[in-house]
Amino acid sequence: MPLFSPHNVPHTRPPEPPVLGRRGSRPLDAASPAPQAPEAGAAATALLKRYRPLETRGGGTFGTVEICLDTRLQRRVAIKRMPLAGTDAAADGAPAETHATALAEARTASMLSDAHIVSVIDFTYDQGYAYLVMEYVDGMSLEEFLAGVDGHSLTYDEAAAVTDALIQALAHAHENGVLHLDVKPANVLIDRSGNVKLADFGMATLSRAAGFGDARGGTIGYMPPEQLIGAAVDERADIFALAAVLYEALCAEAPFRAETPAASIELIREGATDPIEYLPDLPELAADALLAALSSAPEDRPASVEEFGERFLAGLGNARAGKRSLAHIIAELTSDEEEAADALAEGEARPEIPLDPEKGWLGSRTPRARALVAGGIAGFSVAIASVQVLAMLGFANPLAGLVIAFATGGAAFVAPQLGSALIATGFIVAIAQQTEAFPLLPVAVVLIALTVSWWYVWGRASSGASAAFVALIAAGALTGNPCLLAGPIAVFAGYLADPVCAASTTAIGTIVSALFTAAIATGGVLGAGEALAAFADFHVIAGIALAVATAAAVSALCGIFWDRYQGGGGKGALAGAYACAGFMVVLQLCLANPVENASSQTLPFAVALAVGALSSIILFICIYLLGYRKESAEGDRP
Repeated sequence: MPLFSPHNVPHTRPPEPPVLGRRGSRPLDAASPAPQAPEAGAAATALLKRYRPLETRGGGTFGTVEICLDTRLQRRVAIKRMPLAGTDAAADGAPAETHATALAEARTASMLSDAHIVSVIDFTYDQGYAYLVMEYVDGMSLEEFLAGVDGHSLTYDEAAAVTDALIQALAHAHENGVLHLDVKPANVLIDRSGNVKLADFGMATLSRAAGFGDARGGTIGYMPPEQLIGAAVDERADIFALAAVLYEALCAEAPFRAETPAASIELIREGATDPIEYLPDLPELAADALLAALSSAPEDRPASVEEFGERFLAGLGNARAGKRSLAHIIAELTSDEEEAADALAEGEARPEIPLDPEKGWLGSRTPRARALVAGGIAGFSVAIASVQVLAMLGFANPLAGLVIAFATGGAAFVAPQLGSALIATGFIVAIAQQTEAFPLLPVAVVLIALTVSWWYVWGRASSGASAAFVALIAAGALTGNPCLLAGPIAVFAGYLADPVCAASTTAIGTIVSALFTAAIATGGVLGAGEALAAFADFHVIAGIALAVATAAAVSALCGIFWDRYQGGGGKGALAGAYACAGFMVVLQLCLANPVENASSQTLPFAVALAVGALSSIILFICIYLLGYRKESAEGDRP
């Protein structure tokens, strides 16, 4: 595999510079005993037990980067492998300070916690390599972005978005006494949502520990003179590099890129071309801030990265608009539709999309899989229920009725929470027009109290709960029996929501479904008498109670399985959820629909078995398509 294959390592190491670390931390003791490093390849073998390589994203001065699947937490990570000095002399062991420096810098990087800094997850090393496990950013680097867009430059809005994020990242690092020392376009990552993150904190010193020479841990073209010659550096070295990156991103011209450190220093002494010559409409304050930050003398640069950012961003552009633009362009640049079409035209196989068990088959292909499924169920159910509500209201035009039903179904597809609110409101309005006030009053009070309470606590917070709620109402309207399909829908609710949310949704949804079905039978009349008649049969109450228990049990078992799966456990709880779904739905149907005579026992029981089997199949399909991940329904309540 590319991450763990042999790699040639240079033998010559430059003089060790001071180790930079977190402010207030104890300095590295060069005389401390050498760590006992495992033999070369041992750490890679250990990593493979948890991280499964998926693809190589490229290599460079620091080694290779492999995108891997964390099999324990079912997420992607990026693992950077860096060859250490003395690899060819592994029998003698690498110098003590090499491993100690690498470990110290990894610890430093891991202590930086900011939304705009790529987080460090783990670190290990052996006698040949250091391995840094980092957060995976699904997108591209600024270097790749500039190479892919027209003009190879950013708009002012996009530059504002990138600058704002990098200022926050560097300010957080500097406040904690940490220098980056290798700010460059390749280390600026932009994800598919337009979020910008700075990667490779600590890499500058790690690269020196790996024995790389001329660049002194940074990258020629972005390092200030003091870093190029190995002199003392401070926060102003990162400010210089940031300004060089922004200059290149705006002007499509790297001001100090050269083949050697000496050539780069000469360019820096000559000074960068005024960016206004490339961009006449660039705000003068931004141009002045760039030129000041790119000064060859550290004392002439801004004293802090915040000061530079305040001057550079004044009047430059809208960062929010820039973030949206970045996301849109990255979506276009990373689209592989044309590439896949060309591959098929040439007879090549379509690249296989790796299946992430946490997200399922459909979730591995689109991050909105669950929302789309919930929206589809809600949209269809709301359209069916809307037809019945319009009939109760005496709507006579069938074509207009279909248009209205289609429109409400479409609204529910986009926002299932809106769909559940529309159906509940429409139902109350329909029976209010058909029923006399006094018989209606207790029914309306109970119905409003139940639906409003449920919607405020769960319906508005969970699209899955809203989809299950309207599905229960539509199933009752289609079959004339609120309990016939309540079991399978309860299984669906149990898969999507936590036990309390699933049980409450099933309970309220089935009760409203029973009232809805009763109102359909009476043409929209639903007084206290009709409402009580809908629940007069003990079997209806038992069926509702068993449906509620089914939702809670399936949800609890799926939650137990998810917890165990995250901890590396087996699938016993998942098998129990499948069995529970089928058994409890059969029991629920037998209680809700008793056999009246011996001659008709076979068909009802066969139907119960079929619906029970269907419930287990629904749960299996949900898990296969949408994944193992269990989510709690958390509302936006204060």
